[in-house]
Amino acid sequence: MMQPADNPAIADDSPPSVRARRAALQHFLWRVAQRLSSGLAGCERFLAGAGFERAPWLAVAFAAGIGVWFILANRWQWLALMAALVALAVSALSAMREDGRYPYLRQAIASLALVAAAGCGLVWAKSSLVGMKALPEPFVGQISATVVGREEQPAEGRVRLVLAMREEATGRPVRVRVNVALDKDAPGAVEGAQVRLKARLVPPAAPMLPGSYDFARTAWFEGLAATGSALSRVEVVKSDGAGDSAIRRLQRAISSHVREAVPGSAGGIAAAFASGDRGGIAKADEDAMRDSGLTHLLSISGLHVSAVIAATWFLAMRLFGLWPWLVLRFRLPLLAAASAALVGIGYTLLTGAEVPTIRSCLGALLVLAALAIGREPLSLRMVAVAAFIVMLFWPEAVVGPSFQMSFAAVIAIVALHGAAPVHAFLAPREEPWWQHGMRRLAMLLLTGVVIEFALMPIGLFHFHRAGVYGAAANVIAIPLTTFVSMPLIALALLFDAVGAGGPFWWLAGKSLELMLALAHWVAARPGAVTHLPAMGAGGFALFVAGGLWLALWRGRVRFAGLLPIAFGVGALAMLSPPDLLVSGDGRHVGITRLAGDELVVLRDARSDYARDNLTELAGMNGRVRRIDEVPQARCSSEFCALELERGGRTWHLLMARGTEWVSMRDLLAACELSDIVIADRWLPRACKPRVLKADRSLLDQTGGLTIDLGSGRVRSVAEGQGEHGWWAPAVRPPRSPDTEKGAGKAPAPNPSATASKAQ
Repeated sequence: MMQPADNPAIADDSPPSVRARRAALQHFLWRVAQRLSSGLAGCERFLAGAGFERAPWLAVAFAAGIGVWFILANRWQWLALMAALVALAVSALSAMREDGRYPYLRQAIASLALVAAAGCGLVWAKSSLVGMKALPEPFVGQISATVVGREEQPAEGRVRLVLAMREEATGRPVRVRVNVALDKDAPGAVEGAQVRLKARLVPPAAPMLPGSYDFARTAWFEGLAATGSALSRVEVVKSDGAGDSAIRRLQRAISSHVREAVPGSAGGIAAAFASGDRGGIAKADEDAMRDSGLTHLLSISGLHVSAVIAATWFLAMRLFGLWPWLVLRFRLPLLAAASAALVGIGYTLLTGAEVPTIRSCLGALLVLAALAIGREPLSLRMVAVAAFIVMLFWPEAVVGPSFQMSFAAVIAIVALHGAAPVHAFLAPREEPWWQHGMRRLAMLLLTGVVIEFALMPIGLFHFHRAGVYGAAANVIAIPLTTFVSMPLIALALLFDAVGAGGPFWWLAGKSLELMLALAHWVAARPGAVTHLPAMGAGGFALFVAGGLWLALWRGRVRFAGLLPIAFGVGALAMLSPPDLLVSGDGRHVGITRLAGDELVVLRDARSDYARDNLTELAGMNGRVRRIDEVPQARCSSEFCALELERGGRTWHLLMARGTEWVSMRDLLAACELSDIVIADRWLPRACKPRVLKADRSLLDQTGGLTIDLGSGRVRSVAEGQGEHGWWAPAVRPPRSPDTEKGAGKAPAPNPSATASKAQ
C-alpha cells in the first residue's frame, strides 16, 4: 500500500515556492486546454452554420498544393510538405472521432490536407514525366527532324515549327521550336514531314530578372529542350501527309481564306475567331488591345466558346420545335444541349484545343448538362468541377495568368450574381422595356467593373501593369464581338459556299476595325495603363486569399475577405522600384530614379524584349535613356562609372559595356574605388569592390538581379527557382590566364569622392 508520504498529492516536501509554480503551471495548462476547446467549438459552430459549398474549397486546396510545389525548393521539402499534410489529416481523423464533438471540423481538416497533398504530388509527377532537360549549350549546325507542330505567324513574317530530333552529342530524343522566315519556309513542312535545315538553337531562356516571365518553366512542361531560328531554307526530305490531320488542314485553310477576305489586323482577328490562328495580328494592334483591357477577346476562351454554344442551343431549340413528331417524343432541351455540345467540341478542336479553350469548353459543357437536367447552370460547384478537370491534366496552369484570370473572372461573375442584392435588382417586375434594358445595361457595367477589379492584382503580379478603362471598353467590345462580329464571320463562311460571302466579310471587317479603333482610342487616354514595380508573392497571396474568401463564403462573414485585400492594397501603395536591375548575362542594366520617369540603361537593346523587361519590372512607362546621355556618368568605350545618392550615402558603380580587354592596372584601381561592379565578362579575382562584384562568374549562378541600395536587399532569379528541373545554373568554363591581360582603359571614379569606405 502507498504510504501518505509517497503520494505527492497528499504530502509534498517541496518548498512552497516550487509548489506554487507547479500549481500555476497546472492552471496554465488547464487554461490553454480550455481555450483550445473553446476555439475548436467556435470553428465547429461556424462551419455548421455557414451553409457553404465544399467543392470550391477543395479545388482551392488542390490548387494551393500545386502552387506550393513551385515555391518550395527541392524534393525533401516537397516530401516534407506531403508528409506533414497526410499527418495532419490522420491526426484529425484519429483525434476527432466520427461520433465526436467536431464532425465538420474533422472532415474539413482531413479533406483539405489530403487534397492539398494530392495537388503537390500530381504536379511533381507531371514535372518528372513530361519535363525535357534543356540543351546544355547553344548549338549551330545542320539538323534532321520530324515536324510535330506548325504555326503560321504572317504578322511576324515567319512560321513557327516544333521539331522532334536527336541531340547531336548524346543521341537522346528532344523537341525544339524553330522560327522560320517566310522566305525560308517550305510548303510541305507540315506535321509528320521529315525536314533538314541549318539552325541555331539555344536553351529556353530563364527569367531575365526576378519576377519576369519564366519561359524555361513553360518550355519544361511543353517538353521543349531548345528554341531557335532557321539559318537556311527548310528542305523537305519526306512528306506523306500522314501526320497532318484533317483538322489541322481545315484550320490552316480557314485561316488563310479569312485573311484573304479581310485584310490587315482585322483579318487576323477574324482568323483568330474562326480558327484560333492569332499570327495575323500586328504587334501595335495587339499592344493596343492589351492596354485597353480587350486582349482577352483575341484568345479563344469562355466568351467565344459560350457564344458559339449558346447560339447553337438557341437555333436548335427553335428548329427542333418546328418538328411536331420530335417535340412529342423527346425533351427538346436535352436534344439542344447535345447539339450545342457537339458544336462546342468541334469549335474547340478547330481553334487549336489550347488549354484556355479546353477549359472554357468544359465549363460550357457543364452548364449545358445543368440545363439539360434542370439544375442551376451557373454555380461555384460547376466552376470547381471545371477547375479540377483542368488541374488534373494541366497542373502547371495554376501558376500561369491564363488559368488565374479566367477562373477569377468566372468566380467573380458567379459570386456577384449569387448575391442577394443582385437577385433583388434583377428580379422580374412590371416595368417599361427601356427601363428593363437600362437595368440590364447597368448590371453589365457592374459586372465589368467587378471583373476588372478581380483581374487587376493578377495583371499587376504577372505583367506589372493594369488597364484602368477596361470595364468601359468591354461594355462596348463584348456585345460587338458576340452579337455582330462572330455572327457575321459565321454567315460569311456559310455564304462563301455559294460565292455570296463578300458583303458579310465587308461588314465583319468594319466591325473589327471599329473594335480596333476603340482599343487604340482607349489605350491612348491619359492614365489608361497603370505601371507598378514587381509585386511580391506575399502581396499577391493577400489579394488571392481575400478574393476567395469574399467570393466563396455566404452572408456577412464574406466581408472579412476585405481585410487581407486592404493589406494587399497597402503593400501595393508601399512598392518602390529597385535602384538597379541587372540581366542574367550582365549586358543590360537599368537604373531608376536618375532621369525622372525615364529608365537609364547601360546600352541600347537589339530587341524590345530586354527594354520591356527592364521598364516593366521598374514600373515605368517604357521610355529609356542611355547612360552616356546622363551628366552624372563618365563613360569610355569599355566601362561607365556612376555615382548614386541612395539611402543617405553615395554609391559608386562601375559597369562594363565593351568587349575589348582592359588594362589590369586601371581595372583593379577602378574596382578598388567602386562599391558595385557589374560586367558581362569574367573579371579577375583581384578585382575586389567594396560591396558586390556582379560579373559572369556570379551571374551565371544567380541569374538576373535587382538591387535596392537603400535597404541593401539583393534579389536573384536563382532564389526563386530551387532545384526544379527547368533551372540549371550555367557551367563556368575554366579561367584562362589571358583573362588577366588586355588593353584599353576603364574610367576610374573620382578618388576624392570615394575616400570613405562603404557603410
